[in-house]
Amino acid sequence: MEWIVAPDPDGRALRDVLPSMLAAMGVDRYTDTIGIPPCRNALVLLIDGLGHELLRAHESDAPFLASLQHSRPLTAGFPTTTVTSITSLATGRCAGEHGLVGYTFAEPGGGLLHPLSWTVRSSPTGPDGERASLVEQWPPEQVQPNTTVLERAVAAGVDVRTAVPRHFEGSGLTRASLRGGRFRGVRELGDLAAELLDAAHSPGPTLCYGYHSGVDLLGHIHGPGSIQWCMQLRQIDAFVQMVAERLPPGVVLGVVADHGMVDLDPAAMIDADSDPALLDGVRLLGGEVRVRHVYSHPGARDDVLAAWRDTIGERGAVITKEQAIDEGYFGPVSAVVSPRIGDVLAILRTTGVIRSVVEPGESKLRGHHGSLTAAEQLVPVLVTGG
Repeated sequence: MEWIVAPDPDGRALRDVLPSMLAAMGVDRYTDTIGIPPCRNALVLLIDGLGHELLRAHESDAPFLASLQHSRPLTAGFPTTTVTSITSLATGRCAGEHGLVGYTFAEPGGGLLHPLSWTVRSSPTGPDGERASLVEQWPPEQVQPNTTVLERAVAAGVDVRTAVPRHFEGSGLTRASLRGGRFRGVRELGDLAAELLDAAHSPGPTLCYGYHSGVDLLGHIHGPGSIQWCMQLRQIDAFVQMVAERLPPGVVLGVVADHGMVDLDPAAMIDADSDPALLDGVRLLGGEVRVRHVYSHPGARDDVLAAWRDTIGERGAVITKEQAIDEGYFGPVSAVVSPRIGDVLAILRTTGVIRSVVEPGESKLRGHHGSLTAAEQLVPVLVTGG
């Protein structure tokens, strides 16, 4: 399967960004594996959905960002989805350690946790309607108990800030992944710029994490490379240049992404809700369009594996949980995390597996991610200042 780009285990992954920044700031017990200039303060801006290959293909829409492409890209991890990648960035760990193993994954009550909202569907097989919060039943700090890099930085005397949308304050994902430091809620790009620049001018040592979602959102709706997506990319390119031009000496700005994206025709998808073979023996179907966690009923794993392989064919790879762990896709997998991973994993190459009944919204999108193609796995690391 030459098309699969596995996560990098040797220090060139998204999870290595914050430790490298702290090392560049001179914080003890951290190592820079990426190549960050020595600095007093560090800013990390994550542009959701801006994969390395997308940036290279659209350099004319992002000339400033393109001018910062001086080193080879990072790997995002697996699966290449926001909740997993942000948690890897914030904890410095792979999904098999931090436990947020997908867009949706099995929770102890028998449903699928949706970490972006920290909810579970009222019915795992019905239309995506009512959701119940799992914040009390399955607390985020229990799901992801590891100390975050942000918490460790605070303990080392660093002024840590998270400049993210205001509605993320106190959310399940924030509690699981971005614990530590001061929450600085933002509304629009002007707020985000002000927070980044305020951190830049702090006496230090200061580490500020910022987040922008617009590129990913428009990529999902209209497709990466669409006019809407390109205009959003132009806007964020100008934004990054504006911030970079105002950096004082001794401050580094690093721009990264959580995953790339591919454009798929919704009409050409495989629909699990209209193919009984894909649901026979399946108790839960998690993950997302490009990578599915398939949880089988007891004793049905081999039949489920065969049915999915027959249907997917050369359009992807269908493997067991054990194969995925042996290949290192999730990194080291703890005994606590293992039950959250599907018994069978469908990793798509040229198509996706939708659920037109259960997931009508996601099934209509054009842009998708989650798989292990280079377009989804490789993310830029763009550094300026110092």
